[in-house]
Amino acid sequence: MNSRLALQIPDLPTEVATALRAIGDRIAGDVRTDEVHRALYATDASMYEVVPYGVAMPRTHADVVEIVRTCRAWGIPLTARSAGTSLAGQAVGPGLIVDVGRYMTAVEAIDPVAREARVQPGVIRDDLNRRTAPHGLLFGPDTSTSNRAMIGGMIGNNSCGSQSIWYGTTRDNVRGLDLVTLDGRSHHVGRCDRATWAAHLREDGVLGHAVRTLDRIVRTHADAIRERSPKAAVTRRNTGYPLDDLANTWLGHNPERDPDLARFFCGTEGTLALTTSAVLSLAVRPGAKLLVAAHFDSIDEAMRATVEIVAHKPAAVELMDKRILDLSRLNPEQEANRWFVEGDPGAILVIEFYADAIPEAREAAAGCIARLRSVGLGAAFPILEGAQMHSVWELRKAGLGVLMGKPGDVKPITIVEDTAVAVEDLPAFIRDFAGIMATHEADCVYYAHASVGEIHLRPELNPKLPADVARANAIAEAVADLVHHYQGSLSGEHGDGRLRGPYLERVLGAELLGWHHEIKDAFDPEGLLNPGSMLRTKPMDADWRFHPSYREVAVETAFTYERFEGFQRAVEACNGAGACRKPAEAGGTMCPSYMVTQEERESTRGRANLFRRLLQGGPEALFGSDELAEALELCISCKGCKRDCPASVDMATLKAEFQQGRMDRQGRTLASWAFANVTTLSAPAQWLPGAAALGNAMQRARWGKPVLERLLGIAPERSLPAIAPRGFHAQWAAQRRHALTDTPAASDAPRVLLFIDEFTDRYEPELGIAAATLLTRGGARVETPRLGPSGRTHLSKGYVRDARRHIEANLARLAPYVMGSEPVDWIAGIEPSAVLTYLDEAVQLGLEPAVQAVAEAVAARVVLVEDVVVAMARSGTWRAAWSEAPRAYVVHGHCHQKALVGVDGTRDALALAPGASVEVVASGCCGMAGSFGYEAKHYAVSQAIGELVLFPAVRSASAAQIVVAPGTSCRHQIADGTGRRAVHPVEALLEALATASVR
Repeated sequence: MNSRLALQIPDLPTEVATALRAIGDRIAGDVRTDEVHRALYATDASMYEVVPYGVAMPRTHADVVEIVRTCRAWGIPLTARSAGTSLAGQAVGPGLIVDVGRYMTAVEAIDPVAREARVQPGVIRDDLNRRTAPHGLLFGPDTSTSNRAMIGGMIGNNSCGSQSIWYGTTRDNVRGLDLVTLDGRSHHVGRCDRATWAAHLREDGVLGHAVRTLDRIVRTHADAIRERSPKAAVTRRNTGYPLDDLANTWLGHNPERDPDLARFFCGTEGTLALTTSAVLSLAVRPGAKLLVAAHFDSIDEAMRATVEIVAHKPAAVELMDKRILDLSRLNPEQEANRWFVEGDPGAILVIEFYADAIPEAREAAAGCIARLRSVGLGAAFPILEGAQMHSVWELRKAGLGVLMGKPGDVKPITIVEDTAVAVEDLPAFIRDFAGIMATHEADCVYYAHASVGEIHLRPELNPKLPADVARANAIAEAVADLVHHYQGSLSGEHGDGRLRGPYLERVLGAELLGWHHEIKDAFDPEGLLNPGSMLRTKPMDADWRFHPSYREVAVETAFTYERFEGFQRAVEACNGAGACRKPAEAGGTMCPSYMVTQEERESTRGRANLFRRLLQGGPEALFGSDELAEALELCISCKGCKRDCPASVDMATLKAEFQQGRMDRQGRTLASWAFANVTTLSAPAQWLPGAAALGNAMQRARWGKPVLERLLGIAPERSLPAIAPRGFHAQWAAQRRHALTDTPAASDAPRVLLFIDEFTDRYEPELGIAAATLLTRGGARVETPRLGPSGRTHLSKGYVRDARRHIEANLARLAPYVMGSEPVDWIAGIEPSAVLTYLDEAVQLGLEPAVQAVAEAVAARVVLVEDVVVAMARSGTWRAAWSEAPRAYVVHGHCHQKALVGVDGTRDALALAPGASVEVVASGCCGMAGSFGYEAKHYAVSQAIGELVLFPAVRSASAAQIVVAPGTSCRHQIADGTGRRAVHPVEALLEALATASVR
């Protein structure tokens, strides 16, 4: 099918195509006008979707100048964009998207003496702070998206974050900006003394005309501006242009304060000029910090408590309501992060205190808690310090994604979620807001920045229903009137965009809004800079991604998608928050291919957007799409998104679904079939004496690798796993016959089914022997039924129905062990990817009820061998003694392990020996990912993924440190990439047992 039609992309006008080709020829960066990029950049983290003409990715300031000049000459609108995490639609537009986040990512200078940094707009906030950390400094504004949000976007929206009561907004931390105005001229702007302001007034061109307009309006109307802007006690004030900030200078009311054009441009959302560089103020990092997680019975009680808390000078007071706390249980990572929650509170305020030393921070926290108790507010006040605080902030920052990951079509949508009022008005404002929700019969989620009077308020509505769209408009109007009543700010930090722009007149009044139009026209006389954002906007519900013609599409699927209430909702679960765009340095597993390529197409968000658009064309458009196939080519099915994505978008499952649907229509390839069935095809090598040795010799032979490369596409640089002459079952039976195991376990000992997967049986049976020996010596009753292929290789290549057959066969073999009167305590696996299939995909296949019951019983018992060791040690049933010899382990966890059960079991098991120290590498995927890294077409990306974190960590490990990796692919990748041998945890644990191992 034609890709333009399948992706629903309109034709590019001939004259526009000519202009964009001219830009591409003249700049060092890229210009992309293909259908895929136009689709990818049609959305951001907001509800809006506008297909642009194309995307320009400048590398230099000169590139931006060329882009602006050419677009003005041809009348092409421009929308600046960095990470695309804006919530009000500021990063989508009808013309050319200028993506400064692709190449303009340099931290140009850090001056620790002046405490400032000079950066390009594509620098990620957390990346900057990793660079400034050695100097004891940081850029203070801390958005919830700080691991991918970029400085350019933070300037455009005047972003704030959790600690704005301490550090202020982005506007408070910008010292200078390099800008390109619509006439293509370059300017550096910042604080203006009278001489500098006078020089600007004398300039010709756009900036001179605009400054003269600002000068006239502010000098003439300073009193009116002050009276009609949010009142002074509202510290979060992003409604409209910051004219009140200029009015509070010698242009207006304050003769002691200079006007600052850098401050003025913060929060103007790219509607006045494009930023190419910024000088930022850096703050001194606090010497100590701690958190109080104050529990309350209700939102109202928490709001009243906030007024008391701010008097104790906290660095942050963040609200999480019951809905967020409940929804966090649906995401594996966030469920783990909620360990500090006591009981079932109606709300939690996360209160952070900074001090020079921890005793001072504790004293401040104690004083705050005592005050709350004295006025009868709050039910519990756990104090968290050190590493404990990470879980709390991760849960708080995941709030948006967790909310949007709510199953079904009713979502907490962003229509009025950014209001801010004075803190003392907050309790009354929230009560009045609740009244509006009651009038419109809408539930609502409450979270975020209580310390500065900004609570993100998200009514739960279905944006696909016309009736709910009408309710959304009515709510937005009522809330705008309420904000006006309290003289608050309609936007506290996310900006007006096309979401709140329609309501600015209700909040600011016609006269003040008229001066905004004059300023916009002075800077942008042709209306080309981010048109339709803030001013002259369409109705709020125009251009929503769920537009009136959006439809439900019936697709026959291999998986059930019950978690999302169907396949289409699984695709729609992505809300665009962009957590998949964080770099490797930020930690996590999600989207290793994006970490390497930095291409939007390789992010979970990009792939999900393509899925959603293509699905509207019907199943044939979806499964027949070459563009989606290409976007999924580098998806390594690591499952990192299932855990790291706050909405738990499961791209590995969606990819397998796509591959199966595509094969049904286009057939299979020899290479994919061979990789899917590799362990079955290699089985005969263990049947005949000498066959394994012959097969291994053939694959190592000089002529063998070229043959494998031609037939199966295997990279010649790869070493291939050797087939063992005898499988596990033959070796274990012989070992038991020769009575080489320990004394039989007691009849009441834990019963463990050791899941001998096809990889272990075929290639590394010694690991199965080590695992069985380890558990037996530890006192477990170990059983080792013969199982067939786990289905993992089939799933990785999209042979979902073949995988189902293997899974059903294994479930039949496992049924007696889980459905009888004495079920096993655990089903313990050696290879994570194989055994965890039965925790994940096996329960999503829509099996017959009786078989589904077995699948769920199996899933309830699936663990890794290391988890059994830890559980037995903690319960006191572990019989083996540990050696006290010193051992140091460096651990790389398997992707599926990290996504589904975590690495804690491996870490804690290795730490059981008294002399052991364990370091878990903060790595994502190793890059091998089953067959992915063996394929020649993926080899370079596979190695690049390894080089992100894992390979450097292994190379830096000392010779005395033992490298541990549970995954067979991971161990091969480490060997190929570093020359270092990694051992499986069961090998390390067996070696760590004392010689006289039974206690």
